[in-house]
Amino acid sequence: MDAVDRQLLRRLRANARATYADLARVVGLSPPAVHERVSKLEAAGVLTGYHAAVAPSAVGLGVTALVGVFESDHTDGDIADAIGVMPEIEDCWFVAGEESYLLKVRVADMPALERTIAALSRLPGVSRTRTTVVLSTRWEGRVPQPEEDGPEVQDVPSKARRPPGALA
Repeated sequence: MDAVDRQLLRRLRANARATYADLARVVGLSPPAVHERVSKLEAAGVLTGYHAAVAPSAVGLGVTALVGVFESDHTDGDIADAIGVMPEIEDCWFVAGEESYLLKVRVADMPALERTIAALSRLPGVSRTRTTVVLSTRWEGRVPQPEEDGPEVQDVPSKARRPPGALA
């Protein structure tokens, strides 16, 4: 990844709907050259998708919470699989520390949060949960940008390519 790739990434993070022509004007390349670079970033697993930002409260999801999930000593199943089918769970991280998983939960109201926590607590292998309710969000979804003068990055190892749900 060179300075042009980093500039393309910054522009796409700011506006994922930018056309190749728009991007080409910014980086000083032709639209086909930009298309080729973006395609390579996708193939390498650097660009994993294009997303619409939705205001949760505008769609009735006014409560956000971070829920830590503690596994029991004898876990027979994969808790992440069971968590994965719960639509209230926006993000799931396997973490080091006391909890095994940290979840971002979005629900309409406190009774819905209570139901979600109860459902999590009933999952096989879950010993307990710990919940932190978000009072307000200063920012989220921010990914640190590659440094403009950072080192050139070689090809991404194949195991890191195309995470689940990534571009084909």
